Amino acid sequence: MPITAPVVANDRTYAAPKTCAIAICLDGCEPEYLDVAITEGLMPTLKRIRDTGTDRTAHSVIPSFTNPNNMSIATGRPPAVHGICGNFLYDPDTGEEVMMNDVRFLRAPTVFSKFYEAGARVAVVTAKDKLRALLGAGLKFDEDRAIAFSSERSGETTKAEHGIDNASAWLGMPVPEVYSAELSEFVFAAGVKLLKEWQPDVMYLSTTDYIQHKFAPDEQGAKDFYAMFDRYLAELDALGAAIVVTADHGMKPKHDANGDPAVIYVQDVLDDWLGKGTARVILPITDPYVVHHGALGSFATAYLPDGADRADIVARLKALPEMLEVTTREEAVAKYELPADRIGDIVMVSTENMTIGTSAHRHDLAALKEPLRSHGGLTEQAVPFIVNRKIDLPDAPTLRNFDAFFYATAAAALEVAPA
Repeated sequence: MPITAPVVANDRTYAAPKTCAIAICLDGCEPEYLDVAITEGLMPTLKRIRDTGTDRTAHSVIPSFTNPNNMSIATGRPPAVHGICGNFLYDPDTGEEVMMNDVRFLRAPTVFSKFYEAGARVAVVTAKDKLRALLGAGLKFDEDRAIAFSSERSGETTKAEHGIDNASAWLGMPVPEVYSAELSEFVFAAGVKLLKEWQPDVMYLSTTDYIQHKFAPDEQGAKDFYAMFDRYLAELDALGAAIVVTADHGMKPKHDANGDPAVIYVQDVLDDWLGKGTARVILPITDPYVVHHGALGSFATAYLPDGADRADIVARLKALPEMLEVTTREEAVAKYELPADRIGDIVMVSTENMTIGTSAHRHDLAALKEPLRSHGGLTEQAVPFIVNRKIDLPDAPTLRNFDAFFYATAAAALEVAPA
């Protein structure tokens, strides 16, 4: 039975949906991807929704990486609240660099867990398993009211841990290759089947940006992907769900005229200025999926040695043509809403077509088969925010991608037909 009272999560009040409220995070969906696909007639459903529903641009959180933005969407709040400020974390107390995908790093409850506590049925399907535990935090799977699994590990799911046994067999689709469009298609197909058969009150569908790293908006691989998505969107829309389509971040070309990655290796720069190994550059984009980006993105943080003249280092880095912004920790906390204890002494954001590396010898770029496309900075902050209902919305920068469930549940509470 649908819940009837509003739900409070992290000091925000979410409406009780009368129909399923769905947020879809199209990983790496630079707005141009949708514009090209719609112009070429490949997304008739999304075109209709943009024309008759609500179409806006929102801002992602910074860094414009996967984990911080997915968890912002999941909690309705920026990283300063939920604590996930990258895919990767350096702990200066232990000297360890670790993936920030364990629930112990999460500092706020998800919207999903709060809806679950209120009695709702909640479904979460994500492409990569690195997000599954964080997104599923607080859910219990013994009452048939919660399902949370990834495409990547869909053949290994159990009722006790994911709310469903062998999701791959249940869906009738093989476990997809992680570097494929099929990894995201599995998410969409599962969302349709769940909506038809399991009827959740709230559902989150989150994809991978393998295609967006690999193909520019006008390339066939990208066009095929968005045409595929549109077919599943048509099914979800026809079933009466209230849907918000947004993204965790955009995507920009980050290569030179020869197709080689455009990189400034800041660890090498700081080694030259301060002495080898005395500073430590951390790249929060780092994750196991090196084929996507080779750990090269447009946001980095650095821990400086004791006694270093931080103001001087910031000024010298700012003067480099590769840098768009360089701030102190305190400035970054205020401007980007980041947790102060999980970033370094300084924060760097590179220009639109540039990435930041550590040292040249530490990046294995052999797996990059196409010219580098990546994200992480301010130039990848603009993302689509499209609702299949006519509702009153602000635009960016007021509108954030992490408002997705606030407006999805508001739209699902309206007594109106789909757009």
